[in-house]
Amino acid sequence: MATKGLAESATPAGRVWGEASRALKSELGEDTFGSWLAQASLRTGGDGELYLVTPTGIARDWIRRNAWRRIGELWAANDPLGRALKLKSRLEFEAEGGHVDDQSVEIEIPPVTGGPAVAPIGPGRPSRMQALQERFTFETFVSGPSNEFALAVARRVASWADGHFNPVVFHGPYGFGKTHLLNALAWEAMRSAPDKKVVYLTAERFLSSFIAALREKQAAAFKEELRSADLLLIDDVHFIGGKHSTEEELVHTLAALMEDGRRVVFSADRPPSALTEIDARLRSHLSSGLVCGIAPADRALRLGILERKSSLLCRQQNVAAAVRPDILQFLADRFTDSVRELEGALNTLIVRAGAGLGGLSLEETQSFLGPHLRGGEKRITVDDIQKAAAEYYGLKQADLISERRARSVARPRQAAMWLAKQLTNRSLPDIGRRFGGRDHTTVIHAVRRIEALRATDGQLANDLEVLARKLRGGP
Repeated sequence: MATKGLAESATPAGRVWGEASRALKSELGEDTFGSWLAQASLRTGGDGELYLVTPTGIARDWIRRNAWRRIGELWAANDPLGRALKLKSRLEFEAEGGHVDDQSVEIEIPPVTGGPAVAPIGPGRPSRMQALQERFTFETFVSGPSNEFALAVARRVASWADGHFNPVVFHGPYGFGKTHLLNALAWEAMRSAPDKKVVYLTAERFLSSFIAALREKQAAAFKEELRSADLLLIDDVHFIGGKHSTEEELVHTLAALMEDGRRVVFSADRPPSALTEIDARLRSHLSSGLVCGIAPADRALRLGILERKSSLLCRQQNVAAAVRPDILQFLADRFTDSVRELEGALNTLIVRAGAGLGGLSLEETQSFLGPHLRGGEKRITVDDIQKAAAEYYGLKQADLISERRARSVARPRQAAMWLAKQLTNRSLPDIGRRFGGRDHTTVIHAVRRIEALRATDGQLANDLEVLARKLRGGP
């Protein structure tokens, strides 16, 4: 299917890319930006997705290795719609049905004067605002049982209270609030003590800045920039694994800061003991302070996030109607593996529905969210559900399809029927047949019974949450 080029300077997406480009040109320098990014163009594909298209595969690979994470940060910071941006070379884009004509629109990048609310770090540059996103504050962080301890620790560190642990490491699955928490901590720490020096870096930015400092013979200035910080925050520290010179520098920086009583906060996708790819000394340092796990959000927390986010987005989009509660519940039940995916689905729904949001049906919701629902979706069968439920409850699969009515079997059977209704597209009669030839009214009763119980039975709600995540291949 043919695609149309975006007139970047005139479209919302083009304006977002323009803001990101200004920051990148400032941070990378004119020569580096001109060599690798200046010829990239923003395109929309036949699938409606946004692409950053590079003229060559070499340019694509350089951007992916050296700048893609930073582009993602800048894109997210400047795009209120939360749209995804994908990276392709010109050849890949055309091979997949895209078309790039010879009159690609170029983005004019004016001299950087003010720039976005994210500022670079480097020798001689101000560091407090590096990569911080204004929307990530404590006020916008929705708390629940899975993250309340981590939130309390972050608030304590941000208040500069005495008796703190050092370092603090927040760990948890991708997309469950670690970056939000570190940003919020940095903002609050700067507000509480304007005279203190706060440095926030992603691990990838730490790596690229360190390499650039070595290349430009400014390593001493780079080290001083970090070691003079009163609070150093590094996001996704696991990314540094295997980069030996960078690990060495981080070990020395960490030791120097801790020796001077400065505060250090990290985030990772696993607890320090599981970061086997990083240097043993660094792993030991990370394990020596306070390790705070952030568990996947439970259903109540996901609903809370959706309610707050939908209210904010409706105001931003001038949409008077609110998302119906049953639609929010559908989203909370469907997107369990990542809060970012959950928010992305909500963004799409509100923008696509517009003024018709309040009257949106479940069928229309599923239609609007087709790419989100299909993306990365694992096909789950009733057989999968029966096997998982039987294993979880210590039963045999045959028990779930048998005539046994003991509570120890009946409740797991009802839970499995509820999961089959939620996670498959099988009809109620079909589900009943697969549970020992039962009538569809039996399935309806089971589904209603589980719906009523999970609101008051915390253990059952947790069982369903764990089973659904396991079936979808989540953590």
